[in-house]
Order: sequence, then C-alpha cells, then structure tokens
Amino acid sequence: QVQLVESGGGLVQAGASLTVSCAASGRTFSSYAMGWFRQAPGKEREFVTALSWSGSRTNYADSVKGRFTISRDYAKSTLYLQMNNLKPEDTAVYYCAVRSTNLEYYRTYINEGDYNYWGQGTQVTVSS
Repeated sequence: QVQLVESGGGLVQAGASLTVSCAASGRTFSSYAMGWFRQAPGKEREFVTALSWSGSRTNYADSVKGRFTISRDYAKSTLYLQMNNLKPEDTAVYYCAVRSTNLEYYRTYINEGDYNYWGQGTQVTVSS
C-alpha cells in the first residue's frame, strides 16, 4: 500500500511561481514511476507531467512544457512539481500518482489508468 499526501497549493498571481509536493509512504519510493495530473472546474482530469522509474526520463504536456518541472527527492520520499510563469488556465486541483507494478525502467506513463495510487489533491489558483 502506498500513501500520497500533496501539499503546497495556494493562491498566486499570474506570472508567479509555486512548488507543490507529494510525500509518499508505505513502500520503496525508488521503485515507482510517478506523475502529476490536474483537474480544473468542470473539466476532466488531465495529464501534466511524468517521471520514469529510472528517474532519468520525463514527459510534459504541451501546455506546461518549459514552465513546469517534475523532480523527486529519494531521501525525503517526495515528488515535486515546480511551476513557473503560472497562468490563470493552470488553476486546478493537482494530483500526484504512483505506478508501483509492471514497470518499464525508462518509460513515462501519461494515462490515468496507468497509475494505481493517487493522492487527495492540492488546489492551485492563479489570479489574473
């Protein structure tokens, strides 16, 4: 069993930066592929970014490429999403996700169904 707890969301102005975190517990943190998704009001949850099990491969949605960065701190068992130059359209609940089984070492996973554990989400609101 894996527990994921997101934190760091908040209200910021357009153009600002914000980092959200996802603390993982329960199993070996280094053995996961991980990702971030988001869900805006009235919309379906969408892929934001993913990190491979190896930690060496990343994948980003076109809408955040060049502005967002995913990273992982093994010592703290924490996944991060650094968000720069935030836009009002980035407003959403941000969820971290873990895939803990049937992993390919260098593969990134971009579909919701690829993940078997989810956090509760953290709200990010960007004002114009």
